[in-house]
Amino acid sequence: MNVLTPPLRRGMKELDRTAFKQVVSTLVIKVPTKSVGVFMKTFDKDLFNQPRTRNVLPDPESKDTKLIVLRTDLEKIEDLSQEELNLIKEQALSTFKHNLEFDYNFWTAEQILHAVMPEDAGDIPSSFTQIGHIAHMNLKDYYQPWKKLIGEVILDKNKNIKTVVNKVNSIDTTFRFFQMEILAGDPNMIAEVKESNCKFKFDFSKVYWNSRLHTEHDRLVQLFKKNEYICDVFAGVGPFALPAAKKGAIVYANDLNPASFEWMKYNIKANKITNGIYPYNMDGREFIKQAVNDLNQTSTKNEWKTFDHFVMNLPAIAIEFLDAFRGLYSDQKHLFDESRAKLPMIHCHCFTKNTNAMQDITERIEKAMGSKPDPLKTTLHWVRNVAPKKDMYCVSFPLSSEVAFADVPIR
Repeated sequence: MNVLTPPLRRGMKELDRTAFKQVVSTLVIKVPTKSVGVFMKTFDKDLFNQPRTRNVLPDPESKDTKLIVLRTDLEKIEDLSQEELNLIKEQALSTFKHNLEFDYNFWTAEQILHAVMPEDAGDIPSSFTQIGHIAHMNLKDYYQPWKKLIGEVILDKNKNIKTVVNKVNSIDTTFRFFQMEILAGDPNMIAEVKESNCKFKFDFSKVYWNSRLHTEHDRLVQLFKKNEYICDVFAGVGPFALPAAKKGAIVYANDLNPASFEWMKYNIKANKITNGIYPYNMDGREFIKQAVNDLNQTSTKNEWKTFDHFVMNLPAIAIEFLDAFRGLYSDQKHLFDESRAKLPMIHCHCFTKNTNAMQDITERIEKAMGSKPDPLKTTLHWVRNVAPKKDMYCVSFPLSSEVAFADVPIR
């Protein structure tokens, strides 16, 4: 089967929707309406069979007959099988050429973009990440001359998309958001997303959100139990913190970005979470210390009380913040009874290009904390591929007493 394609318009930079009209002339057989099923079975191998089209069309001349559309590469009726020809003759059926018209609205985004891109273009840039009504693209430099056209096509072909944006630089590691340009559609950047039984609203131009991390958010939240204490160091607008709090965990959640902090507070209120979650707007290192101190203030005298889990989802630099755990509990060492108490589990997200991911990541942890995590209690979970030969992982390990109660911070 030859799949229909739009007319080539190589070099088009400004979208002209009228340039993609195409008329296809193909053979049809006029058959009685009541006998369509029988004829469809007989002509099964010679039907039109094109994506998003029908093999049977109304007959504009009569309601008692239908038009069965045959494949486009059938030059003449005599090219059919003898069985098919006999049936046409026996039933005295009429056959003739019929014109089918296809326009811009018929073709897919990928087909349109393939028609305008140079012949030697690589992957056609029709994919995007959806954040509410926003399509977020990451166009390579090669496609910059076509970026506005690409944006318009994506907008046209995805009815639930109202805004198309393109990332113009790498992520801001301080406040964790991308600089973006609007390619097409409404300039409204306030997105609304449903995830993990929570509703999130935020300004996508000012905060970090990645819908591709939905599975990872759920995976960690499922580890948390009711009444456990969770410390979310780089919380963003709350994709870990809010579902955990809804589940009954007690969450201390922080983000340095003031916009993320404000939207996290908004989302807490919007999701009607009235207790069990405490938002902060601080540097990550300072927050780790502050949160441990604040939680300790809620304990009774001579009670060992600490977090069950620390979540550190800032993969570009989270490992560097692990130095904050060295000596973190040194002033509470006298309260710790190893036979009854436990130290928190740390879940740290990171990137690596190393083929031996575990070795690379644990060596970097050792450099930050002054000690390697216990290999028997450390797990490494692959999250996703972010670039050629670059993967995102979550390493989970228990904070060791050697690091937690160290007297001297590592330099």
